[in-house]
Amino acid sequence: MKIGVLALQGDFAEHISMLKRIGVETAEVRLPKHLDGLDGLIIPGGESTTIGKLAVAYDLIEPLKQFGKSHAIWGTCAGAIFLSKDARSNQPLLGLMDIKVQRNAFGRQVDSFETDLEIDELMKATGTEHPYHAIFIRAPLIESVHGSAKILSALDDGRIVAAQEGHLLATSFHPELTSDPRFHEYFISLAS
Repeated sequence: MKIGVLALQGDFAEHISMLKRIGVETAEVRLPKHLDGLDGLIIPGGESTTIGKLAVAYDLIEPLKQFGKSHAIWGTCAGAIFLSKDARSNQPLLGLMDIKVQRNAFGRQVDSFETDLEIDELMKATGTEHPYHAIFIRAPLIESVHGSAKILSALDDGRIVAAQEGHLLATSFHPELTSDPRFHEYFISLAS
């Protein structure tokens, strides 16, 4: 198993650290050729517009779209925006996942927060019963899911913060900033 992390901008090092901690081989992806031999790809948090512009500059948009048709991709925070079909703004998107996302939906940096989430799919896949502690930093909101996409988790008020469409995964929060490896383990199961 070898998982790539898009390393154009954002917190890719934290994802790599978590993957190594659970014994997964990793690769930093900056060019199309770096996708060769990967079983899956994580698109990290950061700034979605910047990630998109750099992906265009390095001719990564089409290779990433092709990769996502047959391989698992997980977008966290800005990565979820980049993965979506609709971000309600004019910016480069992969358009792979049938979700509509609102950028910075929870406010500015000072409005960042943490909360525990009940994620049945995650608890079932990892054989655990305790909630997942999620960290939200200038987080997007998954406004709606369409087609075969499904909601994995929502806040108590119903706002969607995690979704899945087959082998594609999107989270509004930052699992790489916790010590809990369950979301990374769940993604590995999708990439297997």
